[in-house]
Amino acid sequence: MSEVRIGRYNDLYFKSIEFAGNRKVKPVELVADNRKFWEGESKNISWQEDYQTVLEGEAPFYRWFEGGKLNASYNCIDRHLGSWTRNKAAIVFEGEPGDQRVLTYNDLYREVSKFASVLKRMNVKKGDIVTIYMPMIPETIVAMLACARIGAPHSVVFGGFSSNALKDRINDSESKVVITVDGYWRRGRVVPSKTNVDKAVDENEFVENVIVVKRTKHHIFMEKDRDYWYDELMDWADRDWKKNVSEPEVMDSEDTLFLLYTSGTTGKPKGIVHTTGGYMTGVNSTFRRVFDIRDEDVYFCTADVGWITGHSYIVYGPLSHGSTVVIYEGAPNHPDKDRIWDIIEKYGVTILYTSPTAIRMAIKWGDEYTEDKDLSSLRLLGSVGEPINPEVWKWYFEKIGGERCPIVDTWWQTETGSIMISPIPGKTPLAPGCATKPITGVSAEVVDEDGTPVSNGGSGYLVVKEPWPSMLRNVYKNEERYVNTYWSNFEGMYFTGDGAIKDENGYIWVTGRVDDVINISGHRLGSAEVESAVLTNDSVAEVAAIGCSDSIKGSVICLFISLKEGVEQTDDLKAEIKEAVRDEIGKFASPEKIIFMKGLPKTRSGKIMRRILRNIGEGKKDLGDLSTLVDRTVVDDLIKSNQI
Repeated sequence: MSEVRIGRYNDLYFKSIEFAGNRKVKPVELVADNRKFWEGESKNISWQEDYQTVLEGEAPFYRWFEGGKLNASYNCIDRHLGSWTRNKAAIVFEGEPGDQRVLTYNDLYREVSKFASVLKRMNVKKGDIVTIYMPMIPETIVAMLACARIGAPHSVVFGGFSSNALKDRINDSESKVVITVDGYWRRGRVVPSKTNVDKAVDENEFVENVIVVKRTKHHIFMEKDRDYWYDELMDWADRDWKKNVSEPEVMDSEDTLFLLYTSGTTGKPKGIVHTTGGYMTGVNSTFRRVFDIRDEDVYFCTADVGWITGHSYIVYGPLSHGSTVVIYEGAPNHPDKDRIWDIIEKYGVTILYTSPTAIRMAIKWGDEYTEDKDLSSLRLLGSVGEPINPEVWKWYFEKIGGERCPIVDTWWQTETGSIMISPIPGKTPLAPGCATKPITGVSAEVVDEDGTPVSNGGSGYLVVKEPWPSMLRNVYKNEERYVNTYWSNFEGMYFTGDGAIKDENGYIWVTGRVDDVINISGHRLGSAEVESAVLTNDSVAEVAAIGCSDSIKGSVICLFISLKEGVEQTDDLKAEIKEAVRDEIGKFASPEKIIFMKGLPKTRSGKIMRRILRNIGEGKKDLGDLSTLVDRTVVDDLIKSNQI
């Protein structure tokens, strides 16, 4: 891969020591042997029996902490009960309608113990997979931890997925119990979760029981001898709850903790397998180091537990540290566009972990929604899910962080389980839009087509050269897919699927999926690089740069742009945007086509559907499957206006 320019922020670094606050953060010592480092980190979680070896096996089949015995639920709850943390807030919940609840660690222990007994009553045994199809409410976390407590791997399915997507995941995992809600609130409307479950389990040969939490209390169908109300089952367990306390099941380090399905770019969803000891070590370690976690912190991650961020950095990482976690059920713009900032002010949030998509949306809505909010409690900001553009980074730093909060721009994946590349507060100099360097214990590298590390200033493919504890262990029931997808490109190395640039300082700039690289007359450009150039124009809220087929150049750049509210679509604005790309990257990168949209087509998880945009840019009438779009009108409006 040829050299790629970063843009005008190449030399813009902030000395992170300025953000260390009123205490000095002890630098993490470099450890030549990653095994020794992770052995030390494993001592921060509770083991019922010590392991015999730190690492065994060869690529791609590794085993961490073999012979060790532990329980993830115990690590998140029981071990905090012997100290003052017992009465500390574990979960602070805010529902979209404004209802609030707080569960202390003692409350969480009681609820999880009771629900673990309920699952046993439903004949759920160690090794049985339980599907959880629920929104961001406390019962979702209770269900996850109850599964972990009895050794039943959970498969959490994002509550916004359709019944067909849910059905595929239930069938693949062969779950015999599904946990759901009657519905939940989204922008003031009820999302019919139970109805989707009914469709998904129709004629299903595996599902024996469906447990339903009353959230909205609207009328739903309940099938006799299959469907049961959560509160009635919990009342049974509460009658003599001490009799029904479920002690944590003793789990082997390599026993499966959960499955999490990821669709990837094509094909059937992949059930990513994560095990117990290595995963708990990874998320406990990275949560402490990356977020500089303190006892007094109030931590707010805006992700959903239906995705890996919610698993690792809402549930298992924070709770294993005895942290206070804020969760929010609904949309960030309901009842108004200041909802997230209102939550930060209300609960005195000190750490905010959110996505570039959410930040760009806030930029589009306007600064007025932040100006009357007191965000002074914040001391650290985080970014997750995709590369963050430098312009978006700057707005986040200035408007939300008040130019006082460091930003930990984190790179990791469902498959990695925990953060792999990130600045460390008080240690790593920051670069806007860059995840900087691999954290201690992680051997991530940028390599060329032959697997040779590129020199500083070069670009290539992002790989991980050595195993790490929280790594995926397999694709459920599909070992061949596991090997072919992740381990067949570079011998002995895990291939992330992402392209990256290593700058002159050795920092890694993730440019996105390699299939998002645009080849213009032999020049390879990352879509993130083009998008960063476009975002230097103050009128642009969000942009996707797509490489569309061209018979002469191979590919041309098509820009799909959502403007800030109140900005008009004009030819002059198009000319300004083209000029910005030329200035930032070069004349060869001048966009061939610019299409303005009211919003970009996205999945329910916030990912831009680039396949659809590519079809639009190439003038295809058949845009493909639109069923996974969260808002189909963004495409329908283009059709009505004859832009496609």
